[in-house]
Amino acid sequence: MRTSTLVAASAGTVLTGLLAYAIYFDHKRQTDPEFRKSLKRNNRRLARAVKEEAEAQGAEERESIKKSVQQAQDEGFPTDLEEKEAYFMGQVARGESLCAEGSDKIEAALCFYKALKVYPQPKDLISIYDKTVPKEVLEILAEMVAMDAGLKLGTFTGEGGSAPESHGVE
Repeated sequence: MRTSTLVAASAGTVLTGLLAYAIYFDHKRQTDPEFRKSLKRNNRRLARAVKEEAEAQGAEERESIKKSVQQAQDEGFPTDLEEKEAYFMGQVARGESLCAEGSDKIEAALCFYKALKVYPQPKDLISIYDKTVPKEVLEILAEMVAMDAGLKLGTFTGEGGSAPESHGVE
């Protein structure tokens, strides 16, 4: 017997086995109520696990954002006009480069947040951010602004503009 014949026969046997299992599974799914219940139960369990994982990841991200904002506030911001201007330009440039790389969205949002803190008209800057900053980074920036009770500029959602006046959340 040749090798190619042996390989073809083995592949045919494996395919036949897979097809038989698929037919068996479908028949079992359609006729056995206990089997259907266990499939639904497993699907619900999997969906619940995925939801809990997403919630845990969201809480972890919020905690990371909170730490970043606190660290930036602890470092402080420049007070001299020329220092503010240089700081602003540096932070915006760094934030744009981080966005272009797509590496660390929280760090990019933190750069934009720091620039926002020293900008004389923060509401105007937010409208510029709405048009230029990627949505994921803008959402993180919105959380940072919400965590900063010292910023009185109104809320924004990252969906094209600022909303009525609001005081910081947290």
